Amino acid sequence: MTAIPYSFEKQCYLHMKKILLFASGTGSNVENIIQHFKNHHDIIVVGIYTNNPNAKVLDKAKNHNVPTLIFNREQLTDGFVFDKIAELKPDLIVLAGFLWKMPEEIVKAYPNKIINIHPALLPKYGGKGMYGIKVHQTVLENKEKETGITIHYVNEDYDEGEFIFQQKVAIEDCKTPEDVANKIHELEHKHFPIIIEKILNPNS
Repeated sequence: MTAIPYSFEKQCYLHMKKILLFASGTGSNVENIIQHFKNHHDIIVVGIYTNNPNAKVLDKAKNHNVPTLIFNREQLTDGFVFDKIAELKPDLIVLAGFLWKMPEEIVKAYPNKIINIHPALLPKYGGKGMYGIKVHQTVLENKEKETGITIHYVNEDYDEGEFIFQQKVAIEDCKTPEDVANKIHELEHKHFPIIIEKILNPNS
């Protein structure tokens, strides 16, 4: 993992609320979150962890000078990732397109400190295997008139943690899963950073 050089900036960083991001893919939500908090007075993104060594999110992290960690499935479950999380002491762990299930050990160690965004209105279209374009395809096949996003706390089961925020969008004009995805991305980019900020600064 890339180290943060010791400097005045690092001293300030020690007193800030820290976000740790997990992602598996392109990282459009990750980049949006980084940009939102880039010059924030008391919130900072301290790392991006990924299970995919070819994920484009790594390029985005490099462009923004955010430290990264690549891990495999064994390292996620054998305590390696747990220890790396503990080193950073995050105030919030954000799953932004992370496709693996979080181990129970990590979930229990960070109660109400791990959140996920799901590209549908849970409890519909959630659970194992329901992610990305698969969700949008199923939504269209079922002739839904609307879909949306759900931001929720993470527990031991896929997509079953307490809801934090939901937002709907009409999709009657959408012809393809990609059309639905574009509307969902707009919702994600608009709301996800704001909800993260409200969780970390509930009184602001």
